[in-house]
Amino acid sequence: MKIRSIQSYAQGQWMAPGAADQTLYNAIDGNAIYTVGDAGHDFASILQYGRTTGGKILRKMTFHERGRMLKALAFYLQERKEKYYEISALTGATRIDSWIDIEGGIGNLFAYSSLRRQFPNESYYVDGETAKLSKQGTFVGHHIMVPKEGVAVHINAFNFPIWGMLEKVAVNFLAGMPAVVKPATLTAYLTEEMVRDIVDSGILPEGSLQLICGSAKGIIDHVQSQDVVTFTGSAHTGRSLKRHARIIDEAVPFNMEADSLNACVLGMKSAPGTAEFDLFIKEVRKEVTVKSGQKCTAIRRVIVPEKYLEDVQIALGKAFAQTAVGNPRNEKVRMGALAGQSQRTDVLAQLEILKKESEVVFGGAESNSLIDADYEKGAFLFPTLLLNSKPLVHTSTHEVEAFGPITTLMPYSDLDEAILLTKMGKGSLVCSIVTNDAEEARNFTLGAASHHGRILILNETSAKESTGHGSPMPLLVHGGPGRAGGGEEMGGKRGVMHYLQRTAIQGSPSMLTAVTNVYQYGADQPEANPHLFRQYFEDLRIGDTVFTHKHTVTDADIVNFANVSGDNFYAHMDATSLEGTIFERRVAHGYFVLSKAAGLFVDPKKGPVLLNYGLEEARFTKPVYPGMTIGVRFTVKEKVDQEKRNEEDIAKGIVKFLVDVYDETGETVALATILTMVKKREQ
Repeated sequence: MKIRSIQSYAQGQWMAPGAADQTLYNAIDGNAIYTVGDAGHDFASILQYGRTTGGKILRKMTFHERGRMLKALAFYLQERKEKYYEISALTGATRIDSWIDIEGGIGNLFAYSSLRRQFPNESYYVDGETAKLSKQGTFVGHHIMVPKEGVAVHINAFNFPIWGMLEKVAVNFLAGMPAVVKPATLTAYLTEEMVRDIVDSGILPEGSLQLICGSAKGIIDHVQSQDVVTFTGSAHTGRSLKRHARIIDEAVPFNMEADSLNACVLGMKSAPGTAEFDLFIKEVRKEVTVKSGQKCTAIRRVIVPEKYLEDVQIALGKAFAQTAVGNPRNEKVRMGALAGQSQRTDVLAQLEILKKESEVVFGGAESNSLIDADYEKGAFLFPTLLLNSKPLVHTSTHEVEAFGPITTLMPYSDLDEAILLTKMGKGSLVCSIVTNDAEEARNFTLGAASHHGRILILNETSAKESTGHGSPMPLLVHGGPGRAGGGEEMGGKRGVMHYLQRTAIQGSPSMLTAVTNVYQYGADQPEANPHLFRQYFEDLRIGDTVFTHKHTVTDADIVNFANVSGDNFYAHMDATSLEGTIFERRVAHGYFVLSKAAGLFVDPKKGPVLLNYGLEEARFTKPVYPGMTIGVRFTVKEKVDQEKRNEEDIAKGIVKFLVDVYDETGETVALATILTMVKKREQ
């Protein structure tokens, strides 16, 4: 393979590399494959370019436009994935290892593209409920969230050169922020290859993605208060960056995801011979050998009931012995190499520290069973199991991480001790318990949750579809307390909000309606003309209202509704049973009130309204008795645009209507939001 120097992409162009100051090697055979040079980056200009060029365009786009952009990019990269697999093998990764990195990363783009449906077709987001700040309701408060006017600086680890980038940029792009990505140099050549394709695609606005390969020393010196910095890697490096004066002085949000001493616990009742015992062995083996143990979520501590200690040791030894190690291009191989010989040196050094308090019961540094590979030339290690028989006394197990295919087995006497042992890692990204006992699962989860970012409860039922201990999911938070960095990323909408500024807004309901484009209760309600059901999606205006005819509720209404619905609850049907209740006399069904409201506000003729899409936030605020007269204020609350699925699809949007049912005194008796699908005008 011809050696070339990998490049950075900044300020709209690929940067000519400086003199080569680092050579990168094939993890399989040790041959030189790339060089990296310092291009002498002007980081102040690079960051400002992202803020003013990419950021300006992204902030003007709506969540839906950004989501569709992610979808297009995901499809584009999916078509080119085989190229990434070829290059990924140079990092020592097997096909399965590469699948996690490549298609897991692209999957994140798909996931966050779909998440656009949980946001409005606006460039901002209205968060939560209106807060009533005055007695008469003329002064209210709300919260809006807008994109930060900075750039997201992502400093990533070597173990997932694609997933590490895509799982972060998917979130900041959906939020409307540009990114500068700094991959770890050891495997940056794979990140660079994908970024070249992203740039060539033209899908992202210019300035929205920049790439720094090689040294990024000094980049933090130029971050500003509107920027966000994320870091994935060692806890030591992360703490150093987090203490940077610029981070502190500018109050720059800093998210840290550090490698942690994750644990897997075998439940007390998961005895040898049970499905859960077998699942436990399979899960530990997988998490030790996938990516050669180079995962921030890998299982570093195996915690088992002391009565099963020998059984687990024997079973894990057999499982590790069946793991073929060698050249990942060979179909027989199930575990490849570490990312480089320097990484192997680091892992072996940590192993020596662990061996001072724990004995090696399987594996070790070298073996003669490599397939199609040379130990001296490549960066191979073998699955290694240590035993710490006194984990409450010998604590290096809970303090030292060997970032490779190495794990430590330890016993516990009862569930409280198991929980304590997991906590001795001082915070982790993930912990798991393998059990089919619901009480044990509940007690463990509630006892251990304070020290872990995620807990997997694995049993025979969930195993059929479980993604496993080591797989963070796009819609769940990824991060953890303490040693794990105290950060949080992904997590669906939660992750997007890390790149948005939440701002409280105060004013009259009408003013806040104008600002948010969502009707605020108490705002002006111009009478709709024509009826709202006669108007197309584009014509409907927030706040426009239909004031319906009125209806006086009768005993016959209550009886008839009970007959139709089958709801014969005593408060509706038995006036003699009301003593000690809040009701003065028999009361109308709440759902009758809403049903009658629909009869009052619906215009029955065929028109732009296609169907009722759902009901939200229904509540009954005042009893309705026979003889009371009700009417409805039917108001356009919010409009949610929908994209056509194909050319034959009907152009339409979702309209949220506020249904405010009131009595003869003008007091509200019921409130609900209905969702209707409304046709757009013919294009």
